[in-house]
Amino acid sequence: MAEESAEIMPLTSVIARLPRVPESQKESMFLLYNRYFSNVSLTSFLHDMNEKDWVIQLRNGPNIVGFSTLQVLRLPVGGAERIFLFSGDTIVDQVHWQSSALAGSFGHFMLRLMADYECHPLYWFLISKGYRTYRFLPVYFKSFYPAYDRVTPPDYGALLHGVASRKFGHAYDAQHGLIRSTGQKEHLKPELCEIPESRRKDPHVRFFLEKNPAYCLGDELACIADIARENLNKYAWRVIENTAVEWNA
Repeated sequence: MAEESAEIMPLTSVIARLPRVPESQKESMFLLYNRYFSNVSLTSFLHDMNEKDWVIQLRNGPNIVGFSTLQVLRLPVGGAERIFLFSGDTIVDQVHWQSSALAGSFGHFMLRLMADYECHPLYWFLISKGYRTYRFLPVYFKSFYPAYDRVTPPDYGALLHGVASRKFGHAYDAQHGLIRSTGQKEHLKPELCEIPESRRKDPHVRFFLEKNPAYCLGDELACIADIARENLNKYAWRVIENTAVEWNA
């Protein structure tokens, strides 16, 4: 009965600046992350998190059942300062995979960025360890790169190369558009690497697998999308409108 109640209980979405996240919550987030990823240590997890600026948390009562860490990067790329939103460690407990709360919370954060940087172009820099993360792009955005049905324009290719190489250095394989793991990074546990045959028929999933065949070893596909109102599709706006968030700024 308790498990059934957890499924139907509405989740609470909290967007907090990192300094406002207590150490006890960071440790709870690590325990959740460690359930789904291998090769993870608390030290490396906290080091990665402490580079970020914000955290989205999904809570089921007092329990953290999902989160995403966020960093705002201001980098000189192509002769001008560019602003990128970088998504770090992200996971949602499997019981809540059907919830749109994380997507809606992320949308609210993007709207805040648009207001804060209304005179600057904004980009989402996403690195995808698995097809579920990559699938967020076609579900939410009208255009994004790379994609199965369009060629990445040279200017977006240059932006993606610029931010990925500055963020990840030699780990970024520019020829293939991948952040290489070399066996050192965390990766999905084997049971989560399995992809149902029905999912393999999805052209976006097929494309992700073609571009990132070693995703189960921790390789990540570098992706980019405009953060702009006109690039959000109808589903994105509906999810944002149906998601209430609490700010702890």
